[in-house]
Amino acid sequence: MSRVIIIGAGGVGNVVAKKCAQNDTVFTEVLIATRTVSKADKIVAEIHQHLPESKAKFTTASVDADNVPALVELFNAFKPELVINVALPYQDLTIMDACLETGVHYLDTANYEPLDVAKFEYSWQWAYRERFEKAGLMALLGCGFDPGATNIFTAHHAKHHFSEIHYLDIIDCNNGDHGKAFATNFNPEINIREITANGRYYENGEWIETQPLAISQDIYYPKVTTRKSFVLYHEELESLVLNFPTIKRARFWMTFGESYIKHLSVLEGIGMTSIVPIDFRGLKVAPIEFLKAVLPVPESLAENYTGQTCIGVQARGLGHDGKEKVHFVYNVCDHAETYKEVQAQGVSYTTGVPAMIGAMLMLQGEWKKAGVYNVEEFDPDPFIAAMNQWGLPVDELAGIELVK
Repeated sequence: MSRVIIIGAGGVGNVVAKKCAQNDTVFTEVLIATRTVSKADKIVAEIHQHLPESKAKFTTASVDADNVPALVELFNAFKPELVINVALPYQDLTIMDACLETGVHYLDTANYEPLDVAKFEYSWQWAYRERFEKAGLMALLGCGFDPGATNIFTAHHAKHHFSEIHYLDIIDCNNGDHGKAFATNFNPEINIREITANGRYYENGEWIETQPLAISQDIYYPKVTTRKSFVLYHEELESLVLNFPTIKRARFWMTFGESYIKHLSVLEGIGMTSIVPIDFRGLKVAPIEFLKAVLPVPESLAENYTGQTCIGVQARGLGHDGKEKVHFVYNVCDHAETYKEVQAQGVSYTTGVPAMIGAMLMLQGEWKKAGVYNVEEFDPDPFIAAMNQWGLPVDELAGIELVK
């Protein structure tokens, strides 16, 4: 019997809400809060339509997640045990501040980044550790898929397959087709900032920086396809190399089609991906904000999306028997199937389901201790069991090196 607030009503918020509705023995009262309350109302209407047997009670509210007093007022009125933050990463700290002020536990799916600097790292949120510990509250960071399930897959490797992980490769393939000339699968502003930033990977105790999309190789994604994949910097690398100190090299790979890269290159070349505001008819507007406004809303892609995603973690190192080994843990998710289930495309689904699972484990007390944590700091077994139960089956492949 738990009261929860979900902040955010985009594609991921939609999935989190509907998975909470399915899991109504844990999530009994849920408030969906967002700046545009009509988006939250639409989700609730779809829950009543598609999940009429759910006993969970849903309400909605409008809130500005940049405004700590407004968040505090909302939290005090609803009195949740936990806040699930699937709003913008710019808003992580204000929501954490409001949780501290009102005595509410916290969970998010993406680490904080400033609005005016294309930089994301955990340092801002890790700085809250002592305050959450003293308040007796827990903050769980990065509980989506990548980060989130990928951290759990790494912890699974460490617990069940390796005495030492030496080489870690996280691979992410979206082999789907939404039928649009150019669109992003999650918030365009966040997605484009991530891709156009310099690449970065960890090797021998140092971070190696590269030009955007400068390193690539063809990678086979089991049950899906072989696709050209590129090295990006992704936030889970930062916590994983700290929590698994035997790692000698850690990289993150993602697939992009030629058409996507061509469109993005043109947009970047004419300045449309810039985060620096310009004067336009007396208004200060960042070009990337305008671009976001004209691109398709990610959740609108869901209905006609086909194909699959494959996301997993390859580890190489020493097995428990002291011998060299390689092992791969992964999930394959089908866009059309996720639309049938929760009216969402697979990228939103693979982020939203782990958020619900992490919240469930916190509320049930299975993962519960005061402080600020990344998911790999907890036992991976109940999380993977829940992935298998709630729509993200986990597979393993032994002895085959997919990433060179």
